[in-house]
Amino acid sequence: MSRYGKVHILVNNAGVAGGRGYGHWTDAGWNWVLDVNLMSVIWGIEIFGPLIEAHGEGGQVVSTASVFGLIAGGSPQYDVTKYGVVALSEGLRPVLAPRKIGVSVLCPGVVRTHIFNFRRNVPQRIVEKIGSPPTEGPIADIIKALQERINKFGIDPLYVGELVREAIENDWPYIFTDTEHEATIDRRFAAIKQGFDRIRGRTPRR
Repeated sequence: MSRYGKVHILVNNAGVAGGRGYGHWTDAGWNWVLDVNLMSVIWGIEIFGPLIEAHGEGGQVVSTASVFGLIAGGSPQYDVTKYGVVALSEGLRPVLAPRKIGVSVLCPGVVRTHIFNFRRNVPQRIVEKIGSPPTEGPIADIIKALQERINKFGIDPLYVGELVREAIENDWPYIFTDTEHEATIDRRFAAIKQGFDRIRGRTPRR
């Protein structure tokens, strides 16, 4: 703090795709995605939250989840971690509000990043356990196609940055980048509501 001054804004922005599909899961593969996508956010808040509290001037915590933190549609590992970031942010918002710290969760759609070039980020210790991500073959072709789609159709990261700045200034709980998946999220909420409707009027056994 003596070198950099007071901390007012924390932006947790970490995310890797990857992880093998059902039937090919490993502890190493899960742990890598969990550590990067979820645990880094947890420890970012645990470390920097008290620094924001210390000066008493308030601040904001912004953590990047994904639209797949509200609907399952990426890889299982990715979805689980991003759901976790959403839950963490929702749970912390009422806890930190009395301490003058706002909490926002960013749930972007397809943004023009290099997330599918994740092989460049795989640590050697993970490679030794699960092998290197494929550079050729059907899986590699799918990954390449996904990255090319993002490069062509992804949302401008600078636009996302402008939304995040506005969210910080106005303490938005949720930050979305587009409405592409709004109908899918509505269907999820409707399915949840339907689950309650099925048991409405029944008396639970005690």
